[in-house]
Amino acid sequence: MTALQAEIVPVTPFMQNCTILFDGEEKTGVVIDPGGDVETIQAAIARLGVTIEAIWITHGHIDHAGGAMDLKDALGVEIVGPHVADKPLLGALSEQARMFGLPGTIRDCTPDRFLSEGDTVSFGAHRFEVFHTPGHAPGHVIFVNREANFAILGDVLFNGSIGRTDLPGGDHQTLLASIRDKVLPLGDDVGFLCGHGPASRIGDERRSNPFLVGL
Repeated sequence: MTALQAEIVPVTPFMQNCTILFDGEEKTGVVIDPGGDVETIQAAIARLGVTIEAIWITHGHIDHAGGAMDLKDALGVEIVGPHVADKPLLGALSEQARMFGLPGTIRDCTPDRFLSEGDTVSFGAHRFEVFHTPGHAPGHVIFVNREANFAILGDVLFNGSIGRTDLPGGDHQTLLASIRDKVLPLGDDVGFLCGHGPASRIGDERRSNPFLVGL
């Protein structure tokens, strides 16, 4: 199996890490969290020469899902995820856009398939386990590839920080429980990409992230 490769495409005024995750040899992959700037994402896909098989969504906030329907139409692929608990958020993306004063027309998102704890998703030979990790958003999910010791953590855990919990549906203690019970047990050697900012490893965050003290 060839190595996973990732191209980060920062999108929206929130500088969200839209990720094109792909197989370096087969050039097939997925787009994770296309929050907006769809033409920029499409240009990156074309430059990489990757055939996109699906769009994966970690959660229903506008900076992660605001461009999903437009990209779906452009690529002709399915939207997979997040957990159904984020259906109300996905159905109110246009309202979120107005709340944040974002320009342009933002379409509410209707996934083709919601995900649950224990599901798996894949492209090519690359298989990812799905974990439901609420706290930042009720339906947040993460994607974990055991073979590569790699995870997509969305806005659950960052390099030096954790997801905010002051948005609708957020809960600080629930987020900490998700990190303690779902993320940290993945192992210190697991590297991850997150929704904003630089990548990290779980072990580095366990040792140095001030928000994880006592977990």
